[in-house]
Amino acid sequence: MLDFIYYPVSFILWCWHWVFGHVFGEASGISWVLGIMFLVFTLRAIMFKPFVKQVRSMRAMQEFGPEIKKIQKKYANDRQRQAMEMQKLQREHGFSPLGGCLPMLLQIPVFIGLFHVLRSFGNSMEENYFFGADGVRSYLDANIFGARLSNFITQPDAVLAEYDASRTSVILVSIPLMILASVLTHLTARHSVARQNPDSATPQTAIMNKLTLYIFPLGVLIFGLFFPIGLLLYWLANNTWTLGQQRLVYRKIDAEEEAKKAAALEKRTNLAPKPGQRPQTKKRPAQRPASTDAAAGESTTKSTAKSAPKPAAKPAAKPVAKPAAKPAAKPAAKPAAKPGTSSGAKAKPGAPKPGQKPAGTAKSTGNGTADNADRARKKNTGRKNR
Repeated sequence: MLDFIYYPVSFILWCWHWVFGHVFGEASGISWVLGIMFLVFTLRAIMFKPFVKQVRSMRAMQEFGPEIKKIQKKYANDRQRQAMEMQKLQREHGFSPLGGCLPMLLQIPVFIGLFHVLRSFGNSMEENYFFGADGVRSYLDANIFGARLSNFITQPDAVLAEYDASRTSVILVSIPLMILASVLTHLTARHSVARQNPDSATPQTAIMNKLTLYIFPLGVLIFGLFFPIGLLLYWLANNTWTLGQQRLVYRKIDAEEEAKKAAALEKRTNLAPKPGQRPQTKKRPAQRPASTDAAAGESTTKSTAKSAPKPAAKPAAKPVAKPAAKPAAKPAAKPAAKPGTSSGAKAKPGAPKPGQKPAGTAKSTGNGTADNADRARKKNTGRKNR
């Protein structure tokens, strides 16, 4: 029924036994011990990526442990709403409890397959999945310090006699393997528990920690009495790989988290002002004082007065002096004379001097000189008519 598990496991074991059999001999116990251990290493290497996902998922669950506690406390009387909120939280942050259990679940069929293949070596002398009759006989004859790979401590004496093995030799080989496997199981669990976040601890978590720290290692010691030596070798190799892989993966993830924290701290440091430095603020445009605006207005008025066209005035008629007439007013300055030129005409009293701003007005055009000339012409014309 589970041939889809048995055949792959048997094939991998056959490959490694073939490799080490060319070095130490096909019937050598070392070839079979190394074949079983490298079978475990191969299967665990295949499941390396799921294991990394398991660790990341467990770290994510620990990180959001306080939020999970809040949900459980808030919806303690509504299990359906609690499950919905938990699923929502998992979708938002991309972690799943199934991802943390998947590698552990994958090891169960591997363990069952290897257990069945190793037990099947004594059931038939003709074949055992990928192993033929020679392979079966080689496995049964493999000697490890006077014990066989198919022997276990509680095995009946008649079976031990068939394999030409003594119970003492089986105990001497099995007990150290059981103790080593139990110790490695405890160390692996201790390393995992030490990485847990205390804030995310729950009563269920405390129970699971006690199980992994004490009950599982004790279970290895108890069930080791009924496990063949070949299966104890599998358990020892599996726990050795798990402990080493766990340390490696946790160290890598810790380094990644430290790098992220350092990058975030450096970014905040670069954005923050340095010690003793004033914070930089945007400068507002300075308002010009009124005196500057007045000066700008004056310069604009002067440029307008210079650029405005001046009307050409007709030459004033010469006044005719009469005996009884009052002395004629001084002729106005010629309109053609530009400011700043040397001319003999004197400016009319009250008229602006050349280059001087006209008093009493902000705007000035060239019409002031023309008006003076028109008044002088009218006076002269009136005197003449009289």
